[in-house]
Amino acid sequence: MLKLLKNTAGSAAVEFALVLPAFLVMMFSTFEVGWFYFANSQVDAATVEASRFIRTGRAQKQGYDKDAFFDAVCPSLELFGDCEDRLTVEVQTFASFADLAADNTPVTCRNDDPQDVLDIPYEPGLDNQIVRLRLCLIYNTINPTIGVNVSDTAGGKRRLYGSYLFRNEPFSRNQAV
Repeated sequence: MLKLLKNTAGSAAVEFALVLPAFLVMMFSTFEVGWFYFANSQVDAATVEASRFIRTGRAQKQGYDKDAFFDAVCPSLELFGDCEDRLTVEVQTFASFADLAADNTPVTCRNDDPQDVLDIPYEPGLDNQIVRLRLCLIYNTINPTIGVNVSDTAGGKRRLYGSYLFRNEPFSRNQAV
């Protein structure tokens, strides 16, 4: 019996089998969090780029409607799936910053009521108008069953928001050459 207790053959395999699951959980959880922050930064970058498109008057001068503007925003985020199923883009103008501050409507996302999604405004505004641009991307978590579950909706999905408030530049004035 004493000989059996001193036998260490196979102990490395047993230790590896005990440590491997914990290591894999930590590794995949770290990857999940990193991918989440990457997705969040992509939504922020798409929001800034889309707001610049409106703020400088390019969307207005090129006659973009709601669908054309959506199609312009989508390429930045299609890495995360089909935009038609995941992305909403809201553009709304306000008469004053007080009106903007008084508006506390929540961001509408694709998984909200279908009529609310259809009613999302697209009002890019004119010179010097106050505009709020909001994006919502439905993001699938990679592995919601392990340690870090960053989902906030059913089915392991998360809503990522981007918002940008600005005043349009005076883009319609004719410049003297």
